[in-house]
Amino acid sequence: EAQFVESGGGLVQAGDSLRLSCVASGFTFGDYGIAWFRQAPGKQRELVSYINNKDGETHYADFVKGRFTISSDNAKDTVFLLMTNLIPEDTAVYYCGRSRDSTWSLSVNGYQYWGQGTQVTVSS
Repeated sequence: EAQFVESGGGLVQAGDSLRLSCVASGFTFGDYGIAWFRQAPGKQRELVSYINNKDGETHYADFVKGRFTISSDNAKDTVFLLMTNLIPEDTAVYYCGRSRDSTWSLSVNGYQYWGQGTQVTVSS
């Protein structure tokens, strides 16, 4: 069964940067897309970014374009999310999830497995 371990979250100030890591196991990493979602208290889980490990296709939510960069290391079965110029609205638990196939999806329903999440808190 697919499993993920996210790390790299923390408490930072507005304008700072963080790099999140998501280490995958239990499936052929290069056959699937991996997405970062986030969920703030009282809000629904929302897509942040996606990468297709087959061809490198990426997608970003409008609210992170130009600030966040997703990348993956297929040799290490790891996806990264570099977050720069953080703002308080970025405060959330960040999760990585595996696509049901290699197809991009904006919806949580397009993803089948999730990690436990890593907390990102941005103070003003």
